[in-house]
Amino acid sequence: MTGGDFVNAGLVSTEIKSLLKTIGFDPTLIRRVAIATYEGEMNVVMHARRGTVQLLVNPQAILVTITDEGSGIPDIELAMQEGYSTATEEMRAMGFGSGMGLPNMKKNADDFFITSEVGKGTVVRMKFIV
Repeated sequence: MTGGDFVNAGLVSTEIKSLLKTIGFDPTLIRRVAIATYEGEMNVVMHARRGTVQLLVNPQAILVTITDEGSGIPDIELAMQEGYSTATEEMRAMGFGSGMGLPNMKKNADDFFITSEVGKGTVVRMKFIV
C-alpha cells in the first residue's frame, strides 16, 4: 500500500475478504476482518508513506498485522477515541477521516494491539477468533 493512493485504497481488504470466502469462513467473521482491515488500509493511505498487511490464517484464528512507515501516532490513547481525527480537509471532502478508523478496528477484532513511534510508523496487530 502506498500513502496517498486513494485510487487503489481498499484493494487489500477486498482481496482478503475474497480469500476468506474461498476458504469458507463464517460470513460474519469475514465481515469483521474486512472492516478492520479496510480501516487499517485507509489509515496507511491517509497518514503513511507506505505499509504492508500480513494475513495469517489457522483453524483457531485469523491474524492481521498492518505495518506502516509514516509519521507515527504521538498519543495512541487520544487516537483511539471515537471522532478524533488528524485527517486533512481534502481527505474529509473525499468522505474519509471521521475518526472511527482505529476504534472500528478495535471493535471488530477479538484482540487488538497497537504500537507507534513518532517519525517511524505504526504497527497494528489484530486477532479474530474462529
